[in-house]
Amino acid sequence: MPSATRPAPPVTLEDFVGPRPAWQASAACRGQPTRLFFPGTGEVQGPVKAVCESCPVLAECLAYALERPELRGVWGGTGERERARMRRGRRH
Repeated sequence: MPSATRPAPPVTLEDFVGPRPAWQASAACRGQPTRLFFPGTGEVQGPVKAVCESCPVLAECLAYALERPELRGVWGGTGERERARMRRGRRH
């Protein structure tokens, strides 16, 4: 009698990028619509950055984003261009 096979578990984001850092559980953006943190070209980032201003893990988030240039959107109260400038400034 053949053994029953179980379906494979669903693939998650963590399967690709690893587990989320523990500090993310305390982030002010938890529960906010994800799309807010990925504004389109020319969209205002001010309202989403206001969420970051009161975040208890702002420093951790920014450090995380600065170490990962592939990240898009608003992280640690900064947009992609701001983080790119910050990285360039670190090299000098």
